Amino acid sequence: MRKLFTLILLIVSFNSSLFAQLTRDQYLKLESALGEGSFFNGHLSGFMLYDLDSQVVLYEKNSHQRFIPASTTKLFTLFSSLIILNDSTQTLRYVTEGNTIKIWGSGDPSWKYKKFDDPGIARLIAPFDKVIFSDANMMSPAFGYGWQWDDYYYNYSAERSSLPIYGNLLQVKKVGNAPSVFPPSFQQQVFPTNRTIRELERDFHSNKFYYNPNNFRAREEFIPFIYTPELLMKLASDATGKQWIYQPDSLPLIHQELRGAALFPILKEMMLESDNFLAEQLMLMVSDRLFQRLDTERAIEYMLKTYLFDLPDQPQWVDGSGLSRHDLFTPRTMVALFEKIYRMLPDQQLLELLPAGGKAGTLENSYKAEQPYVFAKTGTMSNNHSLVGLIKGKSGRFYCFAFMNSNYPWKASEVRREMEKVMVLLRDMI
Repeated sequence: MRKLFTLILLIVSFNSSLFAQLTRDQYLKLESALGEGSFFNGHLSGFMLYDLDSQVVLYEKNSHQRFIPASTTKLFTLFSSLIILNDSTQTLRYVTEGNTIKIWGSGDPSWKYKKFDDPGIARLIAPFDKVIFSDANMMSPAFGYGWQWDDYYYNYSAERSSLPIYGNLLQVKKVGNAPSVFPPSFQQQVFPTNRTIRELERDFHSNKFYYNPNNFRAREEFIPFIYTPELLMKLASDATGKQWIYQPDSLPLIHQELRGAALFPILKEMMLESDNFLAEQLMLMVSDRLFQRLDTERAIEYMLKTYLFDLPDQPQWVDGSGLSRHDLFTPRTMVALFEKIYRMLPDQQLLELLPAGGKAGTLENSYKAEQPYVFAKTGTMSNNHSLVGLIKGKSGRFYCFAFMNSNYPWKASEVRREMEKVMVLLRDMI
């Protein structure tokens, strides 16, 4: 019986290894699509295809080279959030004394942002007459290392803060030829100008906003405002009906915590819509849960030394969103990271988090097919475009892949079109 059992294992192992290999013809087709003479030979391009069942690399090209990952960095943030935050947000820390409550924010981005559940801040402070706020636990600056300075008035570059409200964004609507803004307290800081601008634009150094009545379009629906403790006190007071007072005291050792809402909806929004603000705030919450201080750099260092020490190539990872050009990852590291996420989550839950080709998220208008076959996180920045996730072959099986491109001189749409040709070829052969 022992010999029979050993023989069966050998047969199963042998058949699995055969099943996990590409045929010579399939391999040559991929070489033609990705190798010398192909569109992807004109710039730095890397690819890896990995069989999750047999744990075998089926094909790779430049998988050891480092690329600017852009928003595929959010896969690192997703992994960190799942490991450290588990299933709930880290909203704030507080102490009470008589009719006074003192609050330290923990990075929760959900307060009056998008359609997330209310984190319960108003309910927490309801019994108290005096609300004191401190941001002394915030160690990370408002902008990440290597972010582009001239993105400051775009909604994808909102400032980081310990207790954000409204996503640290001003909402803009067009009424006649003028903007109407929310929160309404900003309206008195909106001014007309003769400059040839088409949107409402913020001054670089202040929360003053300008528009040209002759050209105003209001296509930029959200604009970041500059966070200051004084501004937060006003907005929080207006939102809760209680006076907030700023007092930057250190967090005492003995305190209480508020974990506000379910984490999964925030993760889903971050992944499907590639929300940079959510990604950055998630890493602040990870840091708070670990160290009781908001320090993205320290949280990243901790994750790399513990849960991610075994990645095949040491990542250069500096922020939560991928806005920084200092982030550098290899395709095989992205595959190794994705496999960790794949082993953690049930299949259906993982698919809910991933943009689906022709169906959902940032892939809604790409990789269209009667049945979605690409489920992956996108990452796009000037001259850089990557895609990391799952491809479903005609066999019905899922494979992991990382497809990364840097330093190309074309529009990202052209690179995506050529990538789609490769993914269709791949879908039809596996």
